[in-house]
Amino acid sequence: ISGDGFKTLAEGQRVQFTVTQGQKGPQAENIVSI
Repeated sequence: ISGDGFKTLAEGQRVQFTVTQGQKGPQAENIVSI
C-alpha cells in the first residue's frame, strides 16, 4: 500500500491498483487509496 504511515485498509474503502502475475497467480501491486 503506497503512502506514509501505518498501512491499513478499511472495509469498503476504494483503492486503485495494478494487477501483476505472481508465483501463485494474479496479485495486486502499487495499491493507492482513492
